[in-house]
Amino acid sequence: MPRDAEPSLNEKQFVITALQENLRLDGRELDQYRPLELSFGDQYGAADVQLGKTRVLAKATAEVTVPYTDRPLDGIFTIATELSPMASPAFEVHRPTETEVLLSRLLEKTVRRSGALDTESLCLVAGQKCWSVRVDVHVLSHDGNLIDASCLAVVAALRHFRKPDTSMDAGVLSVYTPAEREPVPLSWLHSPFCVTWSFFGEEGEIAVLDATWLEEQVRVGSCTVSLNKHGEICQIAKLGGTPVDAVSLLQCTSVALTKVKEFSGLLDRKLAEDLKRRDKGGFMSELRAENDR
Repeated sequence: MPRDAEPSLNEKQFVITALQENLRLDGRELDQYRPLELSFGDQYGAADVQLGKTRVLAKATAEVTVPYTDRPLDGIFTIATELSPMASPAFEVHRPTETEVLLSRLLEKTVRRSGALDTESLCLVAGQKCWSVRVDVHVLSHDGNLIDASCLAVVAALRHFRKPDTSMDAGVLSVYTPAEREPVPLSWLHSPFCVTWSFFGEEGEIAVLDATWLEEQVRVGSCTVSLNKHGEICQIAKLGGTPVDAVSLLQCTSVALTKVKEFSGLLDRKLAEDLKRRDKGGFMSELRAENDR
C-alpha cells in the first residue's frame, strides 16, 4: 500500500521543541484553527469546506425507497466517505484505510446516532415508502484534521439541502418537481460539530487544536469531542495513544464548546447569505423568469 513520506527525525524534533515553547510552524496559537471557508454550490445540498489546505466537499441527495422492515416508521439516512488518491498518495480507490474507517465511524456517531436529523419525518407511507437521504463526503485535499472539516461539511450540506415536496391523495403518493412546488428543507433538530485535539510530549501534556498533517504524524494521541452549541456532548473518541488525565479533557471540552459556537454562527450566517442570494423575488419567481426567457 502506498504511504506518505514520513517526516525526518530532525523535523519531528523541531515540531516538538517548537510546541514546548508554545510555537507552531504556521504561527498560530495552540488553540487556534486555520482559516476556515464555507461555500455552497448552485444546487441545494452541496457544501465546500476549506480548513487551511484541507478541503472537503459534501453532497446530499434523496430518493424514494422502501424503509427497513425493523423500522417501518423511519426514513433512511446514510453517510458515505471517499478518500481518493487525489487527496493523498496514501489513499487508494476501493481500499479503505484506517483513516477512512475512523472518519466514517466518527461522522456516523456524531451526526446520525445523535439524532440530528429527524428520520421519522422522512417516512411517506408507513412500511412502504420513505425518503432515503445520503451524504457523500469527498476529500479533495488532505493536510490534517479531516474529521472536523468533514463534520462541518456534512452538517452544512444537510441544512442546505431541499427535498422535493410530496402529497398523498387516495393512497397515491405524488412527488412534485421544483417547477410544480418549491422544495422543502429537512427536519433538523440540532447541529453537532467535531473538535479534534492532538497531544504532544512524553505524557501528552501539550494539547493542540486543528493539527496539520505534519503535526498529526508527530503527535502521541488525539481526542475528538462532538457537541452542539448548547453544550450537549454527542460523543468523545479517544482512540488509543498516550493516556490523558480527566482535568485536561475537561479543559479541552470547555474550549471545544467555544469553537462549536463559532462554527454554528458561521454556518447560520452562510446559510442566511445563500438564502438571500437565491430568494430574489422567491424561488418560483426565478423559475418563471427562466421560463419567460
